Amino acid sequence: GRTQFKVVIKALSPKEDIRIYTPRPLDRNDGTFLVRYRMYGSVRKGLQIEILYGDQHVAQSPYILKGPVYHEYCDCPEEDPEIWQNVMSCPSQEPQITKDFISFPTIDLQRMLKEIPAKFSEARGAIVHYTILNNHIYRRSLGKYTDFKMFSDEMLLSLARKVRLPDVEFYLNVGDWPVEYRKANDTPGPIPVISWCGSTDSRDIVLPTYDVTHSTLETLRGVTNDLLSIQGNTGPSWENKTERALFRGRDSREERLHLVKLSKENPELLDAGITGYFFFREKEKELGRVPLMGFFDFFKYKYQVNVDGTVAAYRFPYLLLGDSLVLKQNSLYYEHFYTGLKPWKHYVPVKRNLEDLLEKIEWAKENDEAARKIAREGQLMARELLQPHRLYCYYYKVLQKYAERQASKPEIRDGMELVPQPDDRDSVCSCHRKKPLREDL
Repeated sequence: GRTQFKVVIKALSPKEDIRIYTPRPLDRNDGTFLVRYRMYGSVRKGLQIEILYGDQHVAQSPYILKGPVYHEYCDCPEEDPEIWQNVMSCPSQEPQITKDFISFPTIDLQRMLKEIPAKFSEARGAIVHYTILNNHIYRRSLGKYTDFKMFSDEMLLSLARKVRLPDVEFYLNVGDWPVEYRKANDTPGPIPVISWCGSTDSRDIVLPTYDVTHSTLETLRGVTNDLLSIQGNTGPSWENKTERALFRGRDSREERLHLVKLSKENPELLDAGITGYFFFREKEKELGRVPLMGFFDFFKYKYQVNVDGTVAAYRFPYLLLGDSLVLKQNSLYYEHFYTGLKPWKHYVPVKRNLEDLLEKIEWAKENDEAARKIAREGQLMARELLQPHRLYCYYYKVLQKYAERQASKPEIRDGMELVPQPDDRDSVCSCHRKKPLREDL
């Protein structure tokens, strides 16, 4: 039982005092536990993390993190990106990044400056133009649907506090849909717009979604459904889960309405309900509305149905991290980590029109051990691909690769404003790394 564990985190040096929030360990119900902590202050010498079961150290406890160790809002970037990537155990290659940049051996900033504001700002209105120069972030919004820039600001600022970023100038699409549909051999060819979601018929460069990055940054602070907390709240054991497939969500795609009809006709196999109507309001009377369900309660069910929303359903990483079997609709949309997943190994694929969904649920019920194995493999792969450090590495690698291909130097353009680092007075920040000289800035 997790109540037996005791976690003690303290500064290595007795001369240093630090406030650290440490909730109870998360029991992942497979013999492994997650220990999380959030620092409210920095230490110069390092941290000692002790994990005790009764009076005995467990695993490799005590763990020593050699200092300096900084809290989240400490603006103290590592000047050498190679050192930072090694410390973070960043993978040498990310297949999706390699694939995304094939269409862009060189990046013509001058062409983009002419073309993107004219092409996207009025009609689409969800493009944000960023320049990172001397590790400072500047931006201007193109169009009126750019509120989600708060999420990209948040991640870029967080990354800049940890490592010195390359000088780079790019356009980020903060809307739902990918925007660049021209092919490499078209005239003119595609331009590299960065988006949170890709599709098989577009050429956008994909970053981890605003949802997973925000949940990672806000872990133990403002959100409850983050990629770590899910892992300790996966419901009853496999044998005790309800043997039905579950879906809850808004009416953002017609197939979701079809799910509800299937559910009404086959309640013994499927429990599907719409929680809010926006796109198909006229259907509410016929199909009904169900109350919102807490996400942790999803995992009381053995099978989870993942159907696209306006684009890829951004709940997919969370569903994988649970210990239910994910039945995933075939889709032309994808997130940054999908290249690491294989159908029938990490999830069960379902046709786009859902015509084989009931058959797949029946298969899972009749092949319980195989279904359980796929659920487990999906969970393990998601744990690897969606660790917080992997998201930071991914962001950095996209910026690095992009910077290498720029044909001209990034500049701070007319209308751009500096995005300031947050002023976090609660936490002391003394930076001991070598800071660039004032004249270098």
